Amino acid sequence: MKLPEAFINRMKEELLSSEVTEDGFFESFDKEPLKGIRINKSKVDKTRYEDILKDLNPEESVMDIPWCDCGFYTKTESSGNSPYYHAGVIYPQEPSAMLPGQTIGAKPGDIVIDLCAAPGGKACRIAEELNGEGVLIANEISSNRAKALLRNIERMGIPNAVVLNEDPINMRKFLAGVADKIIVDAPCSGEGMFRRDPSAVKSWEKYGPIPCSELQDTILESADIMLKPGGELVYSTCTYGVLEDEDRIINFINTHPGYEVIPHTEIQGVTHASSEGKLPGSMRIWPHISEGDGHFCVHLRKASDSESSFMPLPSYCVKKRGKNVREMDALLAFMKDLLTEEAYAEFKARTEDGLLIRGEHAMLPAVDEKALGTLTTVKNGLYLGEFKSKGRELVFAPSNSLALTLKRDELKDSAVISYSYDAPELTRYLKGETLSTETGTKGNVVIAVEGFCLGFGKRSADGMIKNLYPKAWRLM
Repeated sequence: MKLPEAFINRMKEELLSSEVTEDGFFESFDKEPLKGIRINKSKVDKTRYEDILKDLNPEESVMDIPWCDCGFYTKTESSGNSPYYHAGVIYPQEPSAMLPGQTIGAKPGDIVIDLCAAPGGKACRIAEELNGEGVLIANEISSNRAKALLRNIERMGIPNAVVLNEDPINMRKFLAGVADKIIVDAPCSGEGMFRRDPSAVKSWEKYGPIPCSELQDTILESADIMLKPGGELVYSTCTYGVLEDEDRIINFINTHPGYEVIPHTEIQGVTHASSEGKLPGSMRIWPHISEGDGHFCVHLRKASDSESSFMPLPSYCVKKRGKNVREMDALLAFMKDLLTEEAYAEFKARTEDGLLIRGEHAMLPAVDEKALGTLTTVKNGLYLGEFKSKGRELVFAPSNSLALTLKRDELKDSAVISYSYDAPELTRYLKGETLSTETGTKGNVVIAVEGFCLGFGKRSADGMIKNLYPKAWRLM
């Protein structure tokens, strides 16, 4: 492909002073870009990885991505038509983009902020590590991209996420000192995407890297304010330029004393800057020596004695519920029909600690909405569904987001209709068509693929199942 002359000249100079050879670098832009998928760790036990990969492509031998413990290379495009995609079992993602989510090392109970989250690959990976404990705050400044982020958060079955559509400068007014970890996959000049997206070349020629570097400094400043003392920050880009990578972090450390680079053990395919490098401990993926597009990543720790203060993020807690007795009864009756005794008891306890009923709608907020102030909040926690009047009776109509958070072992056998991966009924369900089964228990059921929940249906006495899969998510 034809690369900008200014880019070629700059990279020749930067590679001369780097620890990486130039041989093959420019030729790599003519190679076919690699594809990848991640398996959702919060839904899938590792023992099932191989079966899922074979279901997706029986003819293909899939290789592990060495810098992601749930990532795999694939030669075929992972289809959005796959039932596994709709069930949140898999997430298609460019292989190199999996490095920051692995690097940050989120743990259950952490409060993690993803400041530049769309379309959601890194945010979802973080949430999978949290596994329902702690809070993910996923932000996207573009309203259109925030919609894509929301769809992926819901599809992957994440109950404890807050999705914001904000400028990071506004976020720091309300979220100062709350985060255990922050990830900044910064807007950049996109040089690592040249071979995958020709429009990235045109954008680079028009704007260059300088405007991006100024924006990156602003975002890092906001990240520092929101990160608590002793917290960790991962900064990454999909570009090669030292101006947007090493220089930004060196400038950040110089203006924010107390930060240190956290070194990582050597990983195949990832170069680690040595003590002689410009930013020791930083990491890169190069397309001419690795199986992935260009990526830069560095892991920082903030000093525990930093002057910045820690402000705990309050969780939502019910104070009064007397006026919502009918709604509570309807919700609990619905869930009791679906869940095992143990799972129902756990769900009931969660509603006692944090259910919010607003008008016709029920949700389990991830945080107290007062803590978010005037921030533009797209989603706060898990939206359960709405209440509808049916004569004198009040019934609960679930959201599909609720179905995607459920697991097979939480459900009664009578409440699940699970199909094999290649069953034609799954395509019919995803298209919104009515299904039929042998006569079974009348009432609400969960439709699943190989035990992974897809959505709800309603079975009548004759075995016909009314399709409740959302119209906006259906296959065409």
